[in-house]
Amino acid sequence: MVPPDSLLKVWQLFDGFPMETLTKAWFYNQPSGRRQRTVREMIEHRSRFGTSGNCFDLAIWLLHELKDVGIEAHAIGSDFGTPEAHVGVLAYVDGYRYLCDLGDQWILPILIDSSSPDFAREPVSGFFPAANVQVSSSATDFEITYHRPNGKISRQSYSLSKIKEDELFEAGHYSQNLLSPPLCEMRVHSEDEVQHWEFYNWGSFLSTNAGLFHDSPLTSNEEWSERIYTRTGISPSVVRPALELYASIVKGSNGYNR
Repeated sequence: MVPPDSLLKVWQLFDGFPMETLTKAWFYNQPSGRRQRTVREMIEHRSRFGTSGNCFDLAIWLLHELKDVGIEAHAIGSDFGTPEAHVGVLAYVDGYRYLCDLGDQWILPILIDSSSPDFAREPVSGFFPAANVQVSSSATDFEITYHRPNGKISRQSYSLSKIKEDELFEAGHYSQNLLSPPLCEMRVHSEDEVQHWEFYNWGSFLSTNAGLFHDSPLTSNEEWSERIYTRTGISPSVVRPALELYASIVKGSNGYNR
């Protein structure tokens, strides 16, 4: 089940990248903002501020890196043009397909072709933080079943339909103009497992195989900026104005957009 080395090398370039909507709000107020950033801009912003981006940013950036090493790949997604939009990447290596979903902070790409001798039909660990995952697929789509430590089971479906580059950027433009409660997710590599830290709507917690652990509450955006910086490396010069914008527009909302 371990991804091929060629795919793994590209994937590992993003090991320290959070999935976050803070850069979206920060860029929203820049003179040229309110649009999907280019890969060149994303690379520059990460070098200067430690930022990464939302699921559209990460998918576009990952596709760029895969293309650069000659791995065939395309975007897959759902609910484009809505607040629930999500996008991932399907990569093709040695005739088999792998889901690469940085937007949901997967630990590793996962094989989705049941015809492969390496395909796992039972739930497997090590691919998603604090959950075992199971893949089932058909000719048109595939489904991931998440088995949590507390016994909770959830499912997510992906269409196999190829999303063209212009459609991807159009959906990215739409997503970058939606401001809902701020979200930041980060894979945390510990000695025994990969955990998942999440900040959402002025609260944060750590998901582990032993359960959820909530952080102590904070009372100011300055404090939140420091906590997020400590966890993710994103500069407070980006995080604080982003939080202030979110607080002025959406604090207390139930909206959610990655």
